[in-house]
Amino acid sequence: MRPLVADGQRPREGGDRRVVEVAVGVLLQADGQFLLTSRPAGKVYEGYWEFPGGKIEAGETLEQALRRELQEEIGVTIGAAQPWRTELVDYPHALVRLNFCKVYDWQGDLVMKEGQQYAWQSLPVQVQPVLPGTIPVLSWFAQERGFEGATHRAS
Repeated sequence: MRPLVADGQRPREGGDRRVVEVAVGVLLQADGQFLLTSRPAGKVYEGYWEFPGGKIEAGETLEQALRRELQEEIGVTIGAAQPWRTELVDYPHALVRLNFCKVYDWQGDLVMKEGQQYAWQSLPVQVQPVLPGTIPVLSWFAQERGFEGATHRAS
């Protein structure tokens, strides 16, 4: 799998470019809207919009990591997670494999525990900027839904 190169004009940091495995939740409502959250203050790509999730810790399965991360980040307890697609992204700060899972069932109110914002979106998304690793998902949604227009607003 060739990586999606984010911010290709910027140098890659660090000599160790091992792949970081990340569990990502694509929460979907019955009407097809999906949840995006902003990256918290102090993190790389602060303020960019993404699907919530985080690193898979040693010994965790994809679903265990996703369950933990979504509880820690946004305060919901998920039901079954449906593994969907993966995308390898070469960011300047890290090489990450995003393991996207569709989630249709969760309990609890959204609580942004890291001070981030959230928005339920449909195509084309109205929030910006969108994290580079999020853009492929918007394209996949467009393909699934037969959407011919732009997947996100131009900057």
